[in-house]
Amino acid sequence: MLKKNILLIAFLGLFAFSVQAQRIAVVDVQAVLESMEEYKNAQAELEQIATTWRQEITQQYDEIKGLYSSYQAEAVLLSDKQKAAKEDQIMSKEKRVRDLQRKRFGPEGSLFKKRQELVQPIQDKVYKAIRSYMEDRGFDLILDKSQGGVLANNPRIEKTSDIMKKVGIE
Repeated sequence: MLKKNILLIAFLGLFAFSVQAQRIAVVDVQAVLESMEEYKNAQAELEQIATTWRQEITQQYDEIKGLYSSYQAEAVLLSDKQKAAKEDQIMSKEKRVRDLQRKRFGPEGSLFKKRQELVQPIQDKVYKAIRSYMEDRGFDLILDKSQGGVLANNPRIEKTSDIMKKVGIE
C-alpha cells in the first residue's frame, strides 16, 4: 500500500512538472482584429458591397414578382403558347437572379473573394505577430480565446507524426 502511494505521488509530481514545463498563452484574436483600424475599414467596405448587392438582387426579385403578377392578370387572355413564353421568361429571369445571388454570396462567391483580399492580409499580420511573440517569450502553445483553436505551437511539443506512426500512417 505504501509502495502504491509513493508511486502515485511520484507519478503526480512528474505529471505536474511536465504540465508546468509547458508555457501556454491565450489570445482573443477577434478582439485584436476589432481593435485595428484597417480591419474596421475592411469590414465596413465589405458591408457596403454586400448591402449594394443585396439591394440589386432584391430589386430584381421585385421585377420578377411584377412579371408574375402581370402574367396572372393576363393569363386568361393568353393562348397556351403565349402562357408558355411568359412562364419561360419569368423562370429564366428567376434563374439568372439565383445564379447572380450564388455568384455574389456563395461559398466561393465574389463577397468571399473580396473578404479574402481585404481581411486575409490583416489576419496574417496578426498571426505573424502571435508567432513572433510566442518565439520571443518562449511559449509552447498559444490558444485563440475567440475561436477555441490552436494558433501556434512550438515544434518541440508537436506530436502529430508520432500519432500518425501509431495509427499506421508513415
